[in-house]
Amino acid sequence: MQRIAVISVHGCPVARLGEKDTGGMNVYVLQVARSLGAAGLQVDVYTRCHDPSDPQIVSLGANVRVVHILAGPYHEAKGNIFRHLPAFIAGLETFRKAHGLGYDVVHTHYWLSGWVGAQLSRHWGVPHVASFHTLAELKRRARAGEREPARRFSVERRVIERADRIIAFSPHEKEALLRLYGADPAHVRVIPCGVDADVFHPLDREECRTELGLAPDEQVVLYVGRMEPLKGLDLLLRSVARLVEYGEPVRLLMVGGKLREAGYLSHLRRLARTLGISCHIRFVGSVPQVKLPLYYCAADVCVVPSYYESFGLVALEAMACSTPVVASRVGGLPSVVVDGRTGYLVPMHCVESFASRLEMLLSSESLRRAMGKVARETAQRLDWGSVAAQVATVCRELTEGRAPMATAV
Repeated sequence: MQRIAVISVHGCPVARLGEKDTGGMNVYVLQVARSLGAAGLQVDVYTRCHDPSDPQIVSLGANVRVVHILAGPYHEAKGNIFRHLPAFIAGLETFRKAHGLGYDVVHTHYWLSGWVGAQLSRHWGVPHVASFHTLAELKRRARAGEREPARRFSVERRVIERADRIIAFSPHEKEALLRLYGADPAHVRVIPCGVDADVFHPLDREECRTELGLAPDEQVVLYVGRMEPLKGLDLLLRSVARLVEYGEPVRLLMVGGKLREAGYLSHLRRLARTLGISCHIRFVGSVPQVKLPLYYCAADVCVVPSYYESFGLVALEAMACSTPVVASRVGGLPSVVVDGRTGYLVPMHCVESFASRLEMLLSSESLRRAMGKVARETAQRLDWGSVAAQVATVCRELTEGRAPMATAV
């Protein structure tokens, strides 16, 4: 039985979603690991210990477990984690040797984990599969007001150069890996993200609205994700302000983040007051994933106004709930949202286009229903089981004919 070491240093698959450093990557690691385990592979997911209450081992189901490694302060900022990576490797190795474990493949997520995986791959003599989720060069080109550490650029380049395989989530990401980083085309595989269509499925709209305290006649626009500049939330608030100017009875639900958090969330509240739309916005805070379908199904439209997205998992979840999407035409979003069929793609930074497309959907129930039907059908073709099967194929191709890793290494 093949055993895979999954490294997700800062993205714990059992962390609460929607807060500062949690989101689609956490969902991806959780769902792919579970699906690989269900297919008969042994999967250990190594991540930092983020809280004193974290148990060392958490079972995620058949053949899958999360292993928390103590490396640095529990609540360390993501920008400071790199300094703790040697301690993370040491803690991982202590656990591995104490339990007599050997692995056939190491699969890493994000550049921090990629650095760890490069060391372990060399030490263990096993192949390294890397997934980046975001790329520094693309974030820099998005000009979203966030600066990436110089070290990240150099580490990404080294990991891309040395990894045995790189999994890109969209053709756009693969093109960026080849053009901006010089990746070997033979080493890059495009495997999209997935969605659990049994969890994310259509629910009765009126019942969802009643449970969430929303009026039946409100035009509900939904945003789900982290509260950060890269997500294009200034553009979203200005677009909603245009709708209010048009006289639309719009309500914007913003799901994600901590309600008591200062910083960017405070900036958004101030901007809403300046635009005169505070009464049209409800900041919900983070929501457990099992409750997200309530919000998707209560909404008339879901928005993804990001300046950069490697894939756009929120768009896929909304589509699985038969909710049309208005999204920026950036990154991997065009591979998820079918423009004019499951929603609309609009130019980045364009308030007028965003507001116009929102108004088109909000003013036509028949259009929303038609797009929602196609959206659901599209999302059902992207399930986590098929994603995991493709990941397993990549791992199997790399390990065929190789001797297994010695547990005493």
